[in-house]
Amino acid sequence: MRQTIRFYLGERLVSLCDIAPDTTLLDWLRHEGRTGTKEGCNEGDCGACMVIVARLRQGRLAVKAVNACIQLLPMLDGAAVFTIEDIGTPGALHPVQEAMVALNGAQCGFCTPGFVMSMVAYRQAEGASDDDAAIDAALSGNLCRCTGYAPIVKAMKQALLAPPAAFEQRVAEMTERLHALADGQDVLIEHEGSSLFVPATAESLALRLISFPDTVIVAGATDVGLWVTKAMRPLPRVAFIGQCADLLRLETGAQGPYAKGLYVGAAVTYEEAREALARILPDFGVLIGRIGSTPIRNSATLCGNIANGSPIGDGPPALIAAGAILHLRCGLERRDMPLEAFFLAYGKQDRRPGEFVEGVSVPAPLPGTFYRSYKISKRFDQDISAVLGAFALRCDAKGRVIDVRLAFGGMAATPCRAHHAEKALMGALWNEDALEAAREALSLDFKPLSDMRASAWYRQTVAANLLTRFFEESRGETMRLAKAGSLAHV
Repeated sequence: MRQTIRFYLGERLVSLCDIAPDTTLLDWLRHEGRTGTKEGCNEGDCGACMVIVARLRQGRLAVKAVNACIQLLPMLDGAAVFTIEDIGTPGALHPVQEAMVALNGAQCGFCTPGFVMSMVAYRQAEGASDDDAAIDAALSGNLCRCTGYAPIVKAMKQALLAPPAAFEQRVAEMTERLHALADGQDVLIEHEGSSLFVPATAESLALRLISFPDTVIVAGATDVGLWVTKAMRPLPRVAFIGQCADLLRLETGAQGPYAKGLYVGAAVTYEEAREALARILPDFGVLIGRIGSTPIRNSATLCGNIANGSPIGDGPPALIAAGAILHLRCGLERRDMPLEAFFLAYGKQDRRPGEFVEGVSVPAPLPGTFYRSYKISKRFDQDISAVLGAFALRCDAKGRVIDVRLAFGGMAATPCRAHHAEKALMGALWNEDALEAAREALSLDFKPLSDMRASAWYRQTVAANLLTRFFEESRGETMRLAKAGSLAHV
């Protein structure tokens, strides 16, 4: 077992043995003199703190832009971190920096380093293109209050045409160095009454949690990071699971993505899982593009979104509608359950002391299934849902409903199914009468609250209207799918 965390900061190998588990990467960088990385919102929204992190994934180098303000420093064990100071010099600017200068991509300059880091990361992304929508998605985690985005997007397009820069070569050379750091050891650091643990395997994590069941598990820190920066909550004992190879599993069936569905390990990020999920459920893939921003999805995990038990988490309703199965582990014992059974009440899940989420399985949809997920929020990017509805429905050749799952977030204290509405539909012909019965039944399923995002009336009305939208989109398709036995429009 190691007593240090090790990572590269630019070209320099850093080894730390005396750090608190709640130290943020942003605070540490600024203390180290990397003041080009700014503190803005301190919650992962504005992008002023953007850095590039390179990690090994399946033996290959994955280069991503992440928010330093909500990255906790121990998460960087085995990685390489690059800040704006590593990108270029006054005498040899990076192509992104050159384009930003030439096309007037900055005014006050406070946000500019963060934009540059996101743009540099996008240049290295596989399949990066000059498509406006793709660039907007890459820059969705960066806010600018004075320049306006048009010149920044133009600068991105110009930078894409430039040949590889010296920085890209240095990043590519990091692969061998990171392989040398991957020693397969657990890390344990005690610091002033607190402890941080970086397990190398799920077995190490399971044994640690048996002894210390009050340990906070951190995967992407997009939720726990706010406990530190906003709630000022102490974190006396933390386990960081990003180095567990068996929790990074992302596997499809041996006979293709529809054979056995998809298994997503607890440390797999939304961005890593997005393409595979979209192959099974295209509409879920679209929904993932509405969760946070690209840098948030580079850190946030699908299973973390489940484990925190939020009633307005976007992932759980979409997974519940798909019939997902949750995998839990406590020591050597494992158990599985339908995902909806995990959520018991607000802030309470069916999880025993020392038990943790090991992964989630998304089954392949049965032939003839029509699936949709809808997110209702005030903004397209980086906004929390007022209501999220996800629906799966299957009819026989006569148009009679033989299977239905209606799941909602934001309507109750937990993500849950609308059982009364489902009962109204089962066995009925999928027509306007059945739709109206299901809409009325929703009033028995939910008594939503009013809050700053939406009133109870709005939520109840929108939930019913989403059913109507689902009906309109599925008309004709359910019959056609049932007759053809096709998955083409799942």
